[in-house]
Amino acid sequence: MKQKQQSNADPSADAEPKKRRRVGFATIDVGVEASDCFKIYLVSSKEEVGTSNGYCISPVDLNNFFDKDGKIYGYQGLKITVWISIMSFHAYADITFEGNSDGGKGITNLKPALESIFGETLVETKDDLLQTFSTESHFISSVVSNGENLHYKAFNGDINCNSNLEATTSNVEVVRVVVGNSAAGHLYSRLVPLVLLLVDGSNPIDVTDPSWELYLLIQKNVDSQNTQNLLLGFTALYRFYHYPDSSRLRLSQILVLPPYQHKGYGSYLVEVLSNVAISENVYDLTVEEPLDYFQHVRTCVDMKRLLAFDSVQEAVKSAVLRLERGKLSKKSHTPRFMPPPDIVDSVRKSLKINKKQFLQCWEILIYLGLDPVDKYMEDYVTIISNRVKADILGKDSETAGKQVIQVPSVHDEEASFVMFRSGNGVVTGVQMDKDQTKTQEEQLQQLVDDRIKEIKLIAKKVSQQHA
Repeated sequence: MKQKQQSNADPSADAEPKKRRRVGFATIDVGVEASDCFKIYLVSSKEEVGTSNGYCISPVDLNNFFDKDGKIYGYQGLKITVWISIMSFHAYADITFEGNSDGGKGITNLKPALESIFGETLVETKDDLLQTFSTESHFISSVVSNGENLHYKAFNGDINCNSNLEATTSNVEVVRVVVGNSAAGHLYSRLVPLVLLLVDGSNPIDVTDPSWELYLLIQKNVDSQNTQNLLLGFTALYRFYHYPDSSRLRLSQILVLPPYQHKGYGSYLVEVLSNVAISENVYDLTVEEPLDYFQHVRTCVDMKRLLAFDSVQEAVKSAVLRLERGKLSKKSHTPRFMPPPDIVDSVRKSLKINKKQFLQCWEILIYLGLDPVDKYMEDYVTIISNRVKADILGKDSETAGKQVIQVPSVHDEEASFVMFRSGNGVVTGVQMDKDQTKTQEEQLQQLVDDRIKEIKLIAKKVSQQHA
């Protein structure tokens, strides 16, 4: 890590006559956002270090790594440039500034902040980083040599929702390593900075816990002299015990490195995980707090499997027939069109898709079954709207008409009440004013609109894939 102050001294300044001092007010230092002075590059060769020729990444939020309100104080013209080697994942930081002074909030100590992000991967000098391209050129290869190759379980022609991936994955494989293994734990420790920078809300996993498994997305580059393994991405799964003799897999982190994103590798990795869950007959495969984009990719992969599952298609046809009988939006009570319990259980057992995820896919399957879709869209939107309302307000959102009435008591006035439901269904109890009610309705409608948009988008991709 190099830190230097740029000189602005003027040699002719001593020759100027001295001027009288004027009384004034010091400018208050408002600080600078970390994201405004940071540049972070992923580099694959020595030649890219010290230049802007690498791949510039956009961190999720750098402010979390700095004290107080997340700003940097006391510097003028501050620039922090970091280069991260994708061969060994070591990092080097170059810090420059025009000047520094205490403007009322101190001078931020940059070294602890950088160490909190990059940890032991941060080297002191540029030469130290350059040396790693020679001394650790086979770092990834040494890790995967002790792993289990799983690529044959994943590749099956077109596995991407967006485009054909056959050419892209021809030299790509997935290798599973147990984190309790020292080499795998060492690799993950070097990946932690990228996890913190690129995965929103992430926390490092415990590299001493053998229940953690890493699935490494590896590209093999072969030339006449040797074979080099390049890490494109990874995912971390935790294996839970499930009574009496099974296990559950929970996906906790997944990251495709920025230079390789939007090329179908994420779908490829999810496909591998699904095949692992099925081949090892785990109870199910779940995801810890999935982000919207990952949920989209995951649903595309699951839809492919569900469309080929005969019992699911029969259940979908039955649900579509009930919906097409008409005008659900005019009825006082609209059924939610849930899949039969035996189908939910069958999907979990055969495809390892848990109930919550299957219900998301179920809505898309019904949409695909409507023909023509425009004729039944009003009723379909009503079903989605009721489901969203139940999810947000709770299953007891239908408790309109309940009343709480205080009754006299000699024991405890605060605990003296009775509850009953009015026969006419009039909403009573805690009331919201008109503005609150309008705001809630607008928010619910926005959620419904977003969900319908997502359903249509996935349905379009799936239809194109199976056309």
